[in-house]
Order: sequence, then C-alpha cells, then structure tokens
Amino acid sequence: MEDTTSKPKKLFAEDQSRNPPPVNIFEAVLRRFARTSYLFAVLLMYFLASISFGMALAPALWVSHMMVSIFSPLMTGDWLGWFVMGFTYALAFFVFGLSLMVTVCVLNFILPTRFKRFKGGYYTIHAVPWFLHNGLFYLVRFTFLPFATLTPFGILFLKGMGMKIGKHAFINTDYISDPSFIELGDDVTLGGSVRIFAHYGGGGNLVIAPIKIHDRATLGAGSLVMGDVEIGEGAVILPHSVLLPGARVPAEETWGGVPAQPIDRSDMLKIKQRIRGLEGPSS
Repeated sequence: MEDTTSKPKKLFAEDQSRNPPPVNIFEAVLRRFARTSYLFAVLLMYFLASISFGMALAPALWVSHMMVSIFSPLMTGDWLGWFVMGFTYALAFFVFGLSLMVTVCVLNFILPTRFKRFKGGYYTIHAVPWFLHNGLFYLVRFTFLPFATLTPFGILFLKGMGMKIGKHAFINTDYISDPSFIELGDDVTLGGSVRIFAHYGGGGNLVIAPIKIHDRATLGAGSLVMGDVEIGEGAVILPHSVLLPGARVPAEETWGGVPAQPIDRSDMLKIKQRIRGLEGPSS
C-alpha cells in the first residue's frame, strides 16, 4: 500500500520552492513583515510621486505666472479676461503633462527599476524594481498619457520607459503596464483600448514575463495580451480576444476568442461573408 503520510510535506516543499530563497537579510525582513514592508513601499511611492509632480508643476506654474504678467491688462472680469485665464491654465496643464513625462523617464533611469523575468511571491526583493517601474509609469498613464497617445510624445515616452518599438508602429492605446518588458516590431498595430501587460498573478505567485510582437502583427480593438506571449509576423488578433500566458501565435495566423484560438482561413472567410450579408446564417 502506498504511504500517503509524506505527501503533505512534499507538496508544502514544492510550494515553497516556487519562491526563491531570500538573497539577504533585507529581503528576509521584508518577507517576515510583508504588510508593513508593503505599506512602506506605498509611502515611498507617494514620496516619489510628490517629487515627480513637484518637478513637473514647476515649469507649469512658471508659464502661468508669465502669462498672467503679460495678459493681466486683459483680465478685467469680462469674457475676454475669463478666456485668457482659462487658456493660461489649460496651457499650464499641457506643460505639466509633458514635463511629467520627462521627469518620470529620468527617475526611471536613475532609480533601480530594472527587473528580470520572475515567478515567486509578491513580497520579495525581486518585485521591488517592478513595483517602482510601474508605479512611476502609472503617474503618467493615469494623468496625461491619454492626451499623448497617437502623438510622437507618446512614442518617445514609451521608449524612454524602456519599451522597444519598431519603425512605423501604431499604438492607439494607453492601457499598458510593464513597458520595459514589451517589444514591438516594425509596422505593428495596437488597436484602440488594447490591454497589454507583462505580468499576471495567481496562487500566491507574481509572474513577470516578456511580451514580443513581431513585424506587421495586428491586435484588434479591446484585445488583451498577458505576460509570456509571443505573436508572429503578420499575425492578426481579433477584437476583444484574450491571449493567455504562454500563448505562441504563429506567423500569418488569425486568432480570436476567449481564450484566443487559431481560426481557419476558410472559417474566417465565412465570418466575413456573413458580416457583409453575402451568406445566410448557418443552420
């Protein structure tokens, strides 16, 4: 008869092996006081956010001051004065946004934000650079990036955050995370509201794995790409499809659905004909 008494210990050992051992005393303390460490990391992120916003607001406030000084004779309380004041604040907002993009890229370069492929616990030293990188990126993503999408400023910012972008890539989305772990080839198209992030979690594990999208691939509007995905040259991902971790889309294939699966060319042709009203519904 098989001895089952050792199975729980074995399973426990396997579960623990998923998490690399502490690399130093700092990480041992971090894991021992996980919640406290997490609170400290959040407060540190707030501090960095304050620095970033402060540095970005400085030129915006300077522009506001100069505009008020120049146009103060027009600010008499009538409609022209209100327009000048509104224009001044609007201009200051865009100066703030562009300055914030530069500030965040500089901080991302200076601070220890270089992370590697990883699978393990959330509260480890391996996750700290990833946390800092995304924390800085989100300062722009949730404030000004929607105004820079589809502009050269947006492309420059993504490249400044470490995202590899080929020639003539078309990026019509700001729903991006982990930009330094994303690589786009030449003539890649990311449709509107595509969600692309190089991490996922589950079972107590954080997994960080790169995404590579080869030349001329197209991701339809609203599709979702998770970490550890590779899309071949000329491949097409249909709108609102989901590529789960580990997906490998061969070149020139069309994938769709949740989760996304390959769609035969003949089936795709029938779908297009049905959409165009050239073919009746199948029985």
